[in-house]
Amino acid sequence: MRFVRVRSGLAEAQDYATVIACDAAGRTLFQSGDVDAPVFYRSAVKPFQATVAIEAGLELPDELLAVACASHGGYPMHLAAVGSILAHAGLDSGALQCPTAWPLAPEAHALVLRRGRRTPQRIFHNCSGKHAAMLAACVARGWSRADYCNPDHPLQRKIIELIADMTGVAAAPVGVDGCGAPAARGTVRGLGRAYARLGSDTRFARVSTAMARFPALVADNLRGDGRLGAWWGGPVKVGAMGILAAARNGVGIVAKSEAGYGDVAVAAVIRAAHDLGLLSFLDLQDALLS
Repeated sequence: MRFVRVRSGLAEAQDYATVIACDAAGRTLFQSGDVDAPVFYRSAVKPFQATVAIEAGLELPDELLAVACASHGGYPMHLAAVGSILAHAGLDSGALQCPTAWPLAPEAHALVLRRGRRTPQRIFHNCSGKHAAMLAACVARGWSRADYCNPDHPLQRKIIELIADMTGVAAAPVGVDGCGAPAARGTVRGLGRAYARLGSDTRFARVSTAMARFPALVADNLRGDGRLGAWWGGPVKVGAMGILAAARNGVGIVAKSEAGYGDVAVAAVIRAAHDLGLLSFLDLQDALLS
């Protein structure tokens, strides 16, 4: 798909998005671009990382589970939720091994500065919810916490196995994500298959429901992915470098911006859903107003 940015009648820039839509049986319903080119899934696979944590014994209410799947903005509600996940396991933010960072959302960054913070914190990192859930799963299962980000850790091995199983693509060689956790690689097609399963398989019902109920905890209300999640009616998850994945009515839709822009991926998912007849008039109204 080609997207053009226009200002006062002048095309200032253009970008291309690779897009696929799959059903729960893995059939391709729509595709554009090279959907089999290698990509890192980045944060788009957080629902599957959270599923492994649940299956390891992690017990959380839906709002905290949504933050476990989040690339959050670092607002007070996000930070409080991360703290609660850690507290459930008897831990505090000192156990986190994600890098120190400032909140992802500019408004949240400004807020912590106004409150007197002068140094970045690990809990501010947009992946701190995922890391908190991984730590809590290690506590629940009795696994080592000191090396929970090591690709050979039992938690990470189970995550890679699940991602490979759901995508149908070998997840190796595994890279390192921006948060320090292992980063599985695969294809846009594989992620589309996985999201079709995310939205239809009862194994993922807890995660899928939590993400759909609390999109502002999965992202925030200002980013394009969060605004899409507010009216989409199913799980929506951004990944770094222009990946967006969504599930609805048993269909998984994934877009990857060639230039790495998240807003282009959001537009591509909406366009694919429209072309497939998955959006109602009210959906399109919400999309225009959001």
